[in-house]
Amino acid sequence: MARLEREFFLQDTVTAAQELLGRYLVRTDGGETMVCRITETEAYIGAIDKACHAYGGRRTRRTETLYAAPGTAYVYLIYGMYSCLNFVTGPEDVASAVLIRGCVPVHGADAAAQRRFGVKAAEMSAYQRKNFMNGPGKLCRGLSIDRGLNALPLGSDALYLAHDLPELGLARRPDRLAFHTGKRIGIDYAGEAVDFPWRFWLDE
Repeated sequence: MARLEREFFLQDTVTAAQELLGRYLVRTDGGETMVCRITETEAYIGAIDKACHAYGGRRTRRTETLYAAPGTAYVYLIYGMYSCLNFVTGPEDVASAVLIRGCVPVHGADAAAQRRFGVKAAEMSAYQRKNFMNGPGKLCRGLSIDRGLNALPLGSDALYLAHDLPELGLARRPDRLAFHTGKRIGIDYAGEAVDFPWRFWLDE
């Protein structure tokens, strides 16, 4: 198994968002390990991005994690109830991160389905299968990711990213991976940043 290390997260945030597509998100909770292939990401860069919580260097109790070491997990709530998972990128004290917007379970799907819908994967309806983890709040619900994991440092066994997991038969993504690029979702308040093409996704 090759985990993503500090050097990966030190690269340009937009590049990191693209490079995370096809990588594996690994979550261990309650003795169960769930693995997903990342299919959708968004980049956020505080210095210039009005959609970022740390725009213009804003530093608050909520945003402090964005200034942490590269690879740190940044988990926040939207609408007061849905968790969103990000990973800090770039040098420490420079606020930027990649939001994990969507993923596809490739191991431990039953455990994730129980957390998401209270049923095993094979018992999900067609609607549930389509909407299993195709959104940041949905994937956090399925993987039991909440604010308790905010500021989790790189290297934790509870939550990490990997290039491959050969022990599970999961190979590395191709070096060249076709993906789509577009505007980010749900940031109508963000002025000119609305048009930044910093959302990236795969055809599942």
